[in-house]
Amino acid sequence: MTARKAKGLAGMLAGGVLLASVTSASTPGRYEAIHSGTPWFDQHGRPVSAHGAGITREGDTFYLFGEAHRDMTNAFAGFNCYSSRDLVNWRFESVALPVQASGALGPDSVGERPKVMRSPKTGEYVLFMHADARDYRDPFVGYATADRITGPYTFRGPLLFEGKPIRKWDMGVFQDADGTGYVLLHGGDIYRLSPDYHGVEQHVNRAMAEGFESPALFRKGATYYFLGSHLTGWERNDNYYYTATNLAGPWTRRGAFAPQGTLTWNSQTSFVLPIEGRDSVTYMFMGDRWSFPRQASAATYVWQPLVVEDGTLAMPRFQDAWRIDTATGRAAPVRKPSSTIGAGDARVRYIGQWQTGAPGSVPHRFTSERDAALEVTFRGTQAWLRAVARPDGGYAHVTLRNAQGEIVLRATLDMYSKYPVSSVRFVTPRLPSGTYTLRLGVVGEGWYWVSKSGARSGSSGHAIAFEGLDVRH
Repeated sequence: MTARKAKGLAGMLAGGVLLASVTSASTPGRYEAIHSGTPWFDQHGRPVSAHGAGITREGDTFYLFGEAHRDMTNAFAGFNCYSSRDLVNWRFESVALPVQASGALGPDSVGERPKVMRSPKTGEYVLFMHADARDYRDPFVGYATADRITGPYTFRGPLLFEGKPIRKWDMGVFQDADGTGYVLLHGGDIYRLSPDYHGVEQHVNRAMAEGFESPALFRKGATYYFLGSHLTGWERNDNYYYTATNLAGPWTRRGAFAPQGTLTWNSQTSFVLPIEGRDSVTYMFMGDRWSFPRQASAATYVWQPLVVEDGTLAMPRFQDAWRIDTATGRAAPVRKPSSTIGAGDARVRYIGQWQTGAPGSVPHRFTSERDAALEVTFRGTQAWLRAVARPDGGYAHVTLRNAQGEIVLRATLDMYSKYPVSSVRFVTPRLPSGTYTLRLGVVGEGWYWVSKSGARSGSSGHAIAFEGLDVRH
C-alpha cells in the first residue's frame, strides 16, 4: 500500500535472503482466464511487475503501466509498460520511465502509482506519478510525457497548481467523457488539469476523509464512483466508496463495496477500468495484494468484475478465475479443472512434519518447519495450486519440473492473510501435455512491515499450507 504517514522504514530495515521470483526454461504457454492472487508471467516467463497500476486502451489493445519492484527495498525501480488484447496474457513492452540519474526519481527515491492519459488537445501521452524521498517526507505529484504510448517518457518534474507542487502522496487519474483530465489525491482532493495535461487549472473537490488513500474514480451514466482505502500501512482493509453526480460534490459516503471483513478480498484499490464492448460494459476493479517486503517476488494482483447498479457498487464474491470478452464487454466465470489431488491423496509426498488443519476448517495440511516441503506428480496440461492463507502464513517456494527434471516455472508465494481463507495461489499457463512434478517448500519468512514508531505488523509466523492441486488434462 501507500499509506505514507503510517508507513515506516520497513523497506530499508528488512533483512533476509533475496529470493528468485519467477523463472522459466522456455517461453510459457498462454492463460485462458484472469487469475487473481497468483503470479502472472509475461512472454519471457518473467513476473508481470506493474503494481499501483492503471490501464490505457487504444483500439483493441490495453496498455498496463505500473511500478517495477525489487525485494527488500522501496527504492524506485522504474515504471513498466505491458500490452494485451485480452487482459489475460501480458507482453512486456518497455521500461516506460526508468530510474533517473539523480534527484527526484533518482536511485535513492520513491516513485509510485503511475497512470497514463492522452491529451485530446495535443495527442501527447502524459504519465502521472507520486514521487517522493525514501523516507516519504518530500511527496509531490509528478508527470512525464511521450509521443508514443510505450514511451520512452521524459520526466518533467512536479505538476504545478498556482505555481506550487501538489505535495500529497497516493494519487490517481480520471478522464471524463469530454476528455477533461483530473488528478485524484488521498483524502478526496480532485484537481482539473489544463487541456495539455501539463498543469492544474482548478481544485475541484477538497479532501473529505481522513486517509482515503489509493484513490480511483469512474463514471457510469450520471453517477461518479470514488473508491479509496483506509490508512493501515501495507496491511489490507475494507476499502470504501463515495458517489456524486458532480465532481465538485456533494459526495455521499456509501461504505465498503466488498463484504465486510474480507479486506476487499485481501487487496487495495488501484484503478477501475470500464471495458466497453458492443453489448455491455464491464467495470473491472484493479487491486494490489501487497506483500511487503517481497513486493517483486510475491506481491500479486486482484482483478474482479464489479456490480454497478442504481448508484451502488459491489464486489460480492471472489472469483479465482474469470474471463472477459473485450469485443462484447461481457464477463463470465471460468470453471476450475475437474481433476483434483487433495491434501490427503497418496500421490502427495510430504517431507518433514506437516499438520492437519483444525476441525471445521477447509481440509488442508500446513507446516512451519524450515526444511519441510511436499512434492506431487501429475499428468496434464495445467495445474491450479489451492491453499489456505492464514494469520501465521509465510512465504513458500514453488517449483514445477517436467519429466526430464528441467525447471519449467519457479515462484515465491505469499500465504499470509489476517483471516483464514481458501483460494488459488499459483496457476501454470497451459503446458504441453506431459508429466510434471510440483514442489512446495517453506522459505522461513513471513509478510511484515515496521512503522516509523517501530511497531511491527503482519504475519505472526512463516507457515505454508496445501489444500490441493486441480489438474486440467
